[in-house]
Amino acid sequence: MQDINAAQSGTFSVGNTTVINRLGFGAMRITGKGIWGPPLDHDEAMHTLQRLPQLAVNFIDTADSYGPDISEPLIREALYPYKGILVATKGGLTRTGPDQWIPLGRPEYLIQQAKKSLRHLGVEQLGLWQLHRIDPKVPAEEQFGAIKSLLDQGVILHAGLSEVSVAEIEAASRIFSVATVQNRYNLVDRTSESVLDYCAQKGIGFIPWFPLAAGELAKPDSILDGIAKRHHASPSQIALAWVLKRSPVMLPIPGTSRVKHLEENVAAAGIRLTDEEFTSLDSLGRAEFERGLS
Repeated sequence: MQDINAAQSGTFSVGNTTVINRLGFGAMRITGKGIWGPPLDHDEAMHTLQRLPQLAVNFIDTADSYGPDISEPLIREALYPYKGILVATKGGLTRTGPDQWIPLGRPEYLIQQAKKSLRHLGVEQLGLWQLHRIDPKVPAEEQFGAIKSLLDQGVILHAGLSEVSVAEIEAASRIFSVATVQNRYNLVDRTSESVLDYCAQKGIGFIPWFPLAAGELAKPDSILDGIAKRHHASPSQIALAWVLKRSPVMLPIPGTSRVKHLEENVAAAGIRLTDEEFTSLDSLGRAEFERGLS
């Protein structure tokens, strides 16, 4: 196997203070089925987390709702005291069962959850805390105000948003400095294209979740399949390499609970698509996305 090193993805400075390698790790799937309860294989989850620093993965994305209250303690068990690793977490979703996600953005709840994440991760300050969703039942300004208070109190160093529009980023930016935005984005899902472009203009880190998807493009004998064979890679690795090449503010966080899959994901950081390959995949991905809208 080639030298696997997340540093090959390049670096990004979160909030202009915290430098990370751009290819990170999403810690949602180290929990149980339906992102509920403990992992089916605790030891493998531990081995996966402990492999991260060996692969130079120094950016981990988690949330209090993963489990709930499972992912953060597992990360602490495996990696504390996080030497050189930025563990970003999120709050603002409650859980009532497997695959159930309910926004809750009352200011006192957001503040409570951020402080609980401090305890679960065993830190005095969260390097990056993100609002998991804007709760439509609570005025957005009140939710943003809670984030401002967390920043002012030093509970969090940097703050971000998830699943937001450009208008919502601008509204939040009037109250606090938005360091990152986490929206769904991949080769065949371009819903957040304008948000990504805005983040690139403003130097905001863009964290695409579900970054490996390639849809129908991954079929055998497709152009994507042909590019993958040229690079001795899998279609999902090429899809991830495309995401990394798309923008210097892109911070993909593919997740898994298995070491082998983690190594495959991180190996994508070493794949260098040509401009022609990138443009070809970009056109095909846009076309598939637009077909899905029609």
